[in-house]
Formats: sequence, structure tokens, C-alpha cells
Amino acid sequence: MTFDFDSQIDRTNTGSLKWDKYRDRDVLPFWVADMDFKSPPAVLDALHQRVDHGVFGYTLATDEAVEAVLSYLERVHGLQAEKEWLVWMPGLVPALNVSAAAYTKEGEEILTCTPVYPPFLSAPVWRDRVLKTVDLKIESGRYTFDWEALEEAVTPSTRVFILCNPHNPVGRVYTREELEKVAEFCERHDLVLLSDEIHCDLLLEQGAKHTPMLKLGEETAKRTVAMYAPSKTYNLPGLACAFLVVPDAGIRNRYKLCARGYITEVNSFGYTGCAAAYNHGEPWRQELLQVLRNNRDRLYSFVRQMLPEVKMYPMEATYLAWMDVRALGLDNPVAHFEQYGIGLSNGADFRAPGFLRFNFGCPPAMMEEGLTRLKAAYDAAIAQPVS
Repeated sequence: MTFDFDSQIDRTNTGSLKWDKYRDRDVLPFWVADMDFKSPPAVLDALHQRVDHGVFGYTLATDEAVEAVLSYLERVHGLQAEKEWLVWMPGLVPALNVSAAAYTKEGEEILTCTPVYPPFLSAPVWRDRVLKTVDLKIESGRYTFDWEALEEAVTPSTRVFILCNPHNPVGRVYTREELEKVAEFCERHDLVLLSDEIHCDLLLEQGAKHTPMLKLGEETAKRTVAMYAPSKTYNLPGLACAFLVVPDAGIRNRYKLCARGYITEVNSFGYTGCAAAYNHGEPWRQELLQVLRNNRDRLYSFVRQMLPEVKMYPMEATYLAWMDVRALGLDNPVAHFEQYGIGLSNGADFRAPGFLRFNFGCPPAMMEEGLTRLKAAYDAAIAQPVS
């Protein structure tokens, strides 16, 4: 390999949310969605050059970042976007919260499908909106939409549908046909569609293809706020740079008005890292994907052979595996696994108690140590007497 995905970087005492959660505890973190790899050398070089410039004032979106994003959207996803469509943000979590306020009034409803990334669930509540959720269903061995339940859940007070594609945490890359049904559902019920596509460049299944919602026709584009960032793909969440692609001027202006005074400028390093990642990071991304595929396959094989009571469905994207541990009968699965030195995300936070999310975006050696601890926790759970 051209790039180093084997070195284990010491992230302790660096202000790392992921690692400092377990400061002074022998717990390996496999929870929050950042990877334990250094970012691409091209990004690091660009950031060094930006530091050498020495002045870090308030920053507008640079021409380089704008051109890099537009080129990336067309080159990778066949999406021709305009500069005016871009709205820059310091992350997709604030974007979700601004959207909840921008496109609904107090007491109106926001609909999404669970299990799902926790900010989808908190943003409506924090804005005093009504959260409506519909569980995904398992069909032919994989998660998909429950169309009947969605029709039953939507009401005249529903204003927004939030889509996660690829879906965190179940790892689905929805087909064009599924997404066309989402688009038709939103059009029929006159819903603004928030489409979080942040994991769209982390497709692991050979042959899987990401379909941007903005490519599903003019009517869909007019009601869609598409959300992107280089953060997950290139391991840049700490640079706090994301962007929305919003073709409709009315939808876009409602968003900007709501964000005014609450959301600050993206920092200079965010724009620099974004441009470098999209302009020069593709060779690194291709090697990363192979590392993630190997880790995914290793995890699935290990679970099938060594943890037979744990259920996992095939995942097509992301570096986040979704594990059903309900058969272990644990009152608090996260606490139990932490006792054996492995920190996982709590499925209850995604509206799925009894599930755990495993972040395998890490060097293979760390992955193997995690599997050893996973097995120890599993054996201890199996050995517990049934109450």
C-alpha cells in the first residue's frame, strides 16, 4: 500500500472525544464515528501551508474550496451543481438543527426512520417540534422502508422528512427505486426533504452505487436540502466543515435566514482541508476502502464463528457495524462490554435498545484487540445464569 493504515496513533491527551471518554480506563473506543487513521498526506501538506501563512482571520469560502466541491460532485456523483446552491456550515449536526427550525413551526412534525443517527432524533425536540419516527423493516435479509407505516405516520402537520443515505447505523445504500419512492412520498405530502449523504463515499459492497437525491428530477430537487461533508471519508470532523446543496432559492433563503446570527463562519482550516481532500485525496480514499472492506469482512466472519448469538445483517457502506445483542439478555449492554475493555455505541441512542454499533475504522491490529475483548464480553454474558 502507498499509504499507512497500520500505525496505531496515540490519541490520548489530545482532546479526543473518542478516546478521552475512557481516560484512565482500560477501554478501547469503538464508538463515535471518527477513524483512527491519519488524514491523507495531501490534506496534511495543505494544512501546513495554511499554518505557514500565519494569519487566521474570519474566513469566507475560498474559491479553491468551492471549485473543489463542485468538481467533486460532478466527477464522483455525476451531479452538476451551481456555486449559488452551496451553503457552508461547521457541521451537519448544526445543519440539522437549523433545518428543524427553518422548515417547521413550533408544534409541527418532523418524520424520520429508525434506528438512526441520534442528532436526527434530538434536533426536532430541541427546537420544540414534534418528532415522528417509523422503524425500518427487514426484508429479504436487509433493512428497508416500511411504506405502509410511513403512510400511517404522516399527518397534515408533518412538514419535513429526514433521510439518511447511506444509512447510519444499518449500513444500507438505498437503491434508486427505493429513493424514487421516498421522493414521491415527499412530493405527495409536500414535505421538505433533508437528505444526509455524508457517508456516500464510503461504499464497501462491490457494485453498490450511491444515488444523490438531487439527481431524481427537478420536482425532487426543488424540495431537497442535500447534506455533505468530507469529514467521515477523510477523517476530518475536527476541522468542522460541511456544505449543503440547495437548488431552490426559496428553500435556501429560509435556511440562511434561520441560521443568521447563530452559526459562525467555517474556519480557515476547514476550507483548506476540504479542498485538499476533494482535489487530491482520491488515491488515499481507494486504499482506505480496501482496509475498511477487510475489517468489515473480518468482523462479520468473527461474529458468525465466535459470537453465534449476536446477529448482524450485511452492510453496504460506512465503517459502522450494527450488532443485535438482545439474545444475550443484558440489562445494560454498553456497560457490560465496557467491563471487558471495549467501548461501543449504545443502540438505545438510535431508538434500538439491545443493539450496539461497532466502529471498525481503525488499524487491523487495534481491530484484532477489539475482537479479543468482544469475545471475552460475549463469553461472560453467555455464562451468566438466566434470571
